[in-house]
Amino acid sequence: MSSTVKKLVAGNKGLLAFIALMVVFRSAIADYNVVPSGSMLPTVMVGDRILVDKTAYDLRLPLTHISLMRLGEPRRGDIVTIDSRQAGELLLKRIIGLPGDVVELRDNVLFINGRAARYGAAQVPPESGDGADQARYRDEKLDGMNHLVRLSEGHPSLHSSFGPVVVPEDHYLMLGDNRDNSMDSRYFGFFARSELMGRTRRIAFSLDADQFFKPRLERFGRPLDAIAAK
Repeated sequence: MSSTVKKLVAGNKGLLAFIALMVVFRSAIADYNVVPSGSMLPTVMVGDRILVDKTAYDLRLPLTHISLMRLGEPRRGDIVTIDSRQAGELLLKRIIGLPGDVVELRDNVLFINGRAARYGAAQVPPESGDGADQARYRDEKLDGMNHLVRLSEGHPSLHSSFGPVVVPEDHYLMLGDNRDNSMDSRYFGFFARSELMGRTRRIAFSLDADQFFKPRLERFGRPLDAIAAK
């Protein structure tokens, strides 16, 4: 190490320590992620910055996927970030099927272990929709889950029906709330528990890229699934 580098390190020990701690904190404890797609509309919008609890399920060795200790078990309805090997990118989806569950979709009606979800008509604030096309919104309720789903009018997904499938041990079936426009377990298969990076329950802040990154103040600090919970 040259004398110049040594001087820089010696003169910036506090800053370097802070940076190292922040890297460890964001890698293993908590982070915020930018939402790049509309696959979780209307729950999560493009441009939302979501808070992610990385200790919800595992305590991991920082900067790795190595689990040092299991801290909790994923639950049906949890919204999670997934470092997907199949997709080759970080995904945001909702846990629908737990290990051992039999899951099926019939024309966008969800069945888990032979029980059909109940659907009620729902209205969402204009800022929570897409605006690109017409859509129906439904309040989906099943086995403790209660959240909104978005269904495209006249343009259903080719995967609006699938299954039944049995979820393997230590794996999970994930779907996006934007059911007709989501790349999820219908395309990538089941997701291993080791790929679950954390759970999110709240928006940190939100910026509208179509409006020169104008802050969406009404979404700052907002809990997810707040509309369905009303």
